[in-house]
Amino acid sequence: MSQAIGNTALAYARVWHHVDASDRVLGKLAERIALVLMGKHKPIFDPGVDCGDYVVVSNARKVKVTGKKAEQLVYRHHTMFPGGLKEISYRDMMARKPDEIIRKAVSGMLPKNKLRERRLERLRIFPDEDIGTFQHNILKRFEDGTLR
Repeated sequence: MSQAIGNTALAYARVWHHVDASDRVLGKLAERIALVLMGKHKPIFDPGVDCGDYVVVSNARKVKVTGKKAEQLVYRHHTMFPGGLKEISYRDMMARKPDEIIRKAVSGMLPKNKLRERRLERLRIFPDEDIGTFQHNILKRFEDGTLR
């Protein structure tokens, strides 16, 4: 009989998930990635504990948006200098940094607390099919529509 009280280290072990973003809707994809980064798919989920998994996303260039978002969506950031508001349209952002589109969508779906940046560090996004050495870490794949 085990003398351990509470959850063991095996319960908090992190698993690597692979997501192919080709022809997926951006919002639904970001929502499922956020759930896995938070660890809500695990029975030991606790909002104050960082118990989520790693997520590797490939084919970020092929992600889709619905409606007229491709023409209307604008990403804004400020340089903190006077008159430093920068705007980039969705099409320009997709051409320059397609990984940033998914990262911003997932970031918006994570809770706004101190664990947010640590969870985003476990998200790896690649614009094309090649994911490099991370292919050796993958244990679960996102093929049937769920990340579980």
